[in-house]
Amino acid sequence: MTPVLLELLLRSIWETLLMTGASGLISLVAGLPLGLAIVATDRGGIAENLLINRLLGAIVNGFRSVPFIILLVALIPVTRLIVGTALGTSAAIVPLAIAATPYYARIAEVSLREVDRGLIEAVRAMGGNRWAIIREVLVPEALPGIVAGFTVTLVTLIGASAMAGAIGAGGLGDLAIRYGYQRFETGVMIAVVIVLIVMVCGIQWLGDRLMARIDHRT
Repeated sequence: MTPVLLELLLRSIWETLLMTGASGLISLVAGLPLGLAIVATDRGGIAENLLINRLLGAIVNGFRSVPFIILLVALIPVTRLIVGTALGTSAAIVPLAIAATPYYARIAEVSLREVDRGLIEAVRAMGGNRWAIIREVLVPEALPGIVAGFTVTLVTLIGASAMAGAIGAGGLGDLAIRYGYQRFETGVMIAVVIVLIVMVCGIQWLGDRLMARIDHRT
């Protein structure tokens, strides 16, 4: 691999990490409250409201049912409105975050539903309000699953960011398409695949270590 291609590879790694990190953070900040809202407003929840629950569920299911490559193209007007362009790393963060948020919300929802309802009732019996239940029971008890789900989301985002390279989003996907595929640079393609494997394994390892530490403390 030439020095020029090596420099492109390093820049692409940074762009992929930036896209994954930024969209992952947004999905965590928006997806966890969304998952909490779905659980809380469900039948028998701490803030039961079936109308809102069904509305939120329909929105989440609607976004999750659209393949990412289609969503990527469909959100081009929204991306241009937010960042001023539909090309580049910054532009890719918008559809990545929009796609990852409902995905993570469902994962968080599953973890939150597994919390022992006896603990919730105990906090209620002691006079705890909804925020106390969320703060003292739901989130702490579901934290290992929340962390594991976020790890899965980050891994999924790495693959999605590579797919975003098909429309000029930059990153490893763009490098693999422009040089590895279109210019028949086999070395570049192999390097991209190896880097993606290392990234996925690294994120999974960190997530597993963090989850194990949380489990040990609880």
